[in-house]
Amino acid sequence: QVQLVESGGGLVHAGGSLRLSCAASGRTFSNYAMGWFRQAPGKERESVAAIRWSGGYTYYADSVKGRFTISKDNAKNTVYLQMNSLKPEDTAVYYCAAAPYGSGWYGNLNAYDYWGQGTQVTVSS
Repeated sequence: QVQLVESGGGLVHAGGSLRLSCAASGRTFSNYAMGWFRQAPGKERESVAAIRWSGGYTYYADSVKGRFTISKDNAKNTVYLQMNSLKPEDTAVYYCAAAPYGSGWYGNLNAYDYWGQGTQVTVSS
């Protein structure tokens, strides 16, 4: 059974940092890309960043470029999202997801087969 388990969310002041983790299990993800999405209350789920397990590809939404960094630890089957210079508008539930290669643009949530349960990030002003 595939599981994506996010952790690391919490409450932080504006300008602060958080690191989210996504532990993946239940299948081989070597031919997958991993993405982070977020959904704020009353808004649609949006892409934040993506990375291929095999390397050589990363994607960032314009709103987080220069502030967020996606990375992976193949040995731990874990993907990270380092979030710096956080803003109140970054407040959302953050989701980890997995998309098979060739499923389309990794910024599109429809490309993803598997999703985690989400972790809340709240940035106070």
